[in-house]
Amino acid sequence: MNLSIFNENKPAVELVAITRWINSDKALLLSELKGSVVLVDFWTNQCINCIHTLPYVCAWYSKYKDRGFIVIGVHTPEFEFEKTTKSVEEAIEKYKIEYPVAQDNNYATWKAYDNHYWPGFYLIDKNGFIRRTHFGEGEYDKMDAAIEKLLHESK
Repeated sequence: MNLSIFNENKPAVELVAITRWINSDKALLLSELKGSVVLVDFWTNQCINCIHTLPYVCAWYSKYKDRGFIVIGVHTPEFEFEKTTKSVEEAIEKYKIEYPVAQDNNYATWKAYDNHYWPGFYLIDKNGFIRRTHFGEGEYDKMDAAIEKLLHESK
């Protein structure tokens, strides 16, 4: 599965009923992040496609974080054992994830986004609108270009 949509201009919905936040001192609200470009990445720690995308997501975060780019990993477990905070923390350490990760153990945010895939990417502009979505692996250069474009627009 590899599907992208660019320039949706659909308002992003809030992250809801998060079980726990990791790599963040507080719960993050998209409404408080307006003015920043945000990538919401739905993933789970045993999904091979997610594992393949993590180096790219981590690289985008490193490359653009000083320009107002925020990544929020939304860990939505496929299997029961993936619900433990320990399993998520181990994956965060293993894959060197430095950005905030929200545990969505009850699929509340997954359902709010009407997401159906791991990984699922939602790129949100400074005004809180989803401007690009991508499901699955690939098109890393196109996502990078979209991030760059939205950061340029946010100046």
